[in-house]
Amino acid sequence: MVTQVAERQDTVFRALADPTRRNILSLLRTGEQPVTNIARGFPVSRPAISKHLRLLLDAELVYERREGRNRMYQLNAKPLKSVDDWLEEYRTLWQGKLKNLKRYLEAAKKEEAKHGPHNR
Repeated sequence: MVTQVAERQDTVFRALADPTRRNILSLLRTGEQPVTNIARGFPVSRPAISKHLRLLLDAELVYERREGRNRMYQLNAKPLKSVDDWLEEYRTLWQGKLKNLKRYLEAAKKEEAKHGPHNR
């Protein structure tokens, strides 16, 4: 059974899967931007950028507000926490594997120092 949390996380991952959307988020790290400024930075049409922004809105990765005729967009980093939580499981796994590798290599180095290099 898929939970609402998992569905929300899937929406965030789908939004992050596209390099243009990731670049839009990077641009918005510098602060709120009107859609015209966002679109200027990409070699795609403004309607294409609007579609990307809609997907980012659906994932709640950006906020939108109207200022006169302009739509202003701002980064919302909160949904990225679920991505970080998911990645943490893999960080922990790899940190454990790297610690084991380090121990193995240190033991092998000590053994080699004790007995000399192995003949091949």
